[in-house]
Amino acid sequence: MSRPSPKYVVCVPDGCADEPCDELDGRTPLEVASMPTLARLAARGRVGRAAVIPPGLPPGSDVGNMAIFGYDPARYHTGRAPIEAASLGLKLGADQVAYRCNLVTVDDGTMVDFAGGHPTSEQAAEVIAALDRELGGEVRFHAGVEYRHIVVAPASWADAQCTPPHDITDQPAVWPTGTAAPRLRQLMDASRDVLARFGLQANQIWLWGQGFQPQMPSFAELYGKRAALSSAVDLVRGLGVLTDIDVHDVPGATAGYDNDYEGQRDAALAALRGDYDLFIVHVEASDEAGHAGDAAEKIRSLERWDAEILSGLVAG
Repeated sequence: MSRPSPKYVVCVPDGCADEPCDELDGRTPLEVASMPTLARLAARGRVGRAAVIPPGLPPGSDVGNMAIFGYDPARYHTGRAPIEAASLGLKLGADQVAYRCNLVTVDDGTMVDFAGGHPTSEQAAEVIAALDRELGGEVRFHAGVEYRHIVVAPASWADAQCTPPHDITDQPAVWPTGTAAPRLRQLMDASRDVLARFGLQANQIWLWGQGFQPQMPSFAELYGKRAALSSAVDLVRGLGVLTDIDVHDVPGATAGYDNDYEGQRDAALAALRGDYDLFIVHVEASDEAGHAGDAAEKIRSLERWDAEILSGLVAG
């Protein structure tokens, strides 16, 4: 008798690695977190490290997740925004570039909050619609999730060096440089008048992560496996769209601390009991906690990932 084909699960607690913290007596959140399921897997499995950030590329979730999916970022990575644009159903022309558009809080030249107080997706959609009405034309605004959105601009806007806002929290805002920088800065400044009317903590947009949309082969074509994923993050969902990995919606899955871990676990088990060979479970809460500098919440996120996802996956 032939053996059944193996099933694969790729679990990504985004941003789980960290630096040692003084408040944790020189340990990292991953060292402190109680993760018995992961410990048992490590004891009986093969353990190692993978370099998912090629030399010269930025160490971000876009590059890292692309590599984890099995695609060489040195070949396929063009920027974060065009991947997220794909998750919104946007197909960019060769003469268009996409920018990530954060709703942020900048006070007295300091990046106070890269997430603009975490507005709801419904609140943000009203803001983005107003920005498109009043500032759109040559560029167009497209609503995403919470503080994460997309601006599509002509290709002539592509030449700029932009700083991710989460890299400069509580630091001076580093404005874009390059040929397109004056247009970007003008748009970012003009957004302040629009956001001022909504009473949110966010007070302007921040443009970064630009790129042209990549052409990527399907996962099935590349690896001969049928794959699916669960994630609440446009970036990861966009990678699924670009590679024909089926994106499974879990109603309670969020990019925050209220994520439905068990719902994502159940989606993985259901898919693997069916026709899928591989399932990717991506959780964002640990990454959000890291960007927020909240070690306690990061520990809780990792412990929930172990107890509510890994434990049930192993049992299943």
